[in-house]
Amino acid sequence: MTAPPTALLGRLAASGRLQYAGRTTVLNLAVRQALAAELQPGGAAHPWTGWTFSAGRGSREQPAVWLAEPVVVAEVAVDVPLDAADRWRHPVRMVRVRSDPAPDDAPPFGKE
Repeated sequence: MTAPPTALLGRLAASGRLQYAGRTTVLNLAVRQALAAELQPGGAAHPWTGWTFSAGRGSREQPAVWLAEPVVVAEVAVDVPLDAADRWRHPVRMVRVRSDPAPDDAPPFGKE
């Protein structure tokens, strides 16, 4: 059984390091297509190379993960709760891919 398409989200920390920030809910077709058009494959030096991810809280399933270069900015709708590592506790809804800001334009991870 294949897990439905979602995205793992990262944000740059003040140090410039890519930090895991959370995951999305299932992506709708329009957002999936817009995101796919912007993604660039991540290389062996991607900071998350070798990481494992779960399909969700309490799940033992490991989804297929394709790492991408952190060059895409997305607008997301989130609720407030954060976990102990300042990641979004609940899945977020990806609203749209944004082409106007660069990744460096977003506030550093943990500095909303």
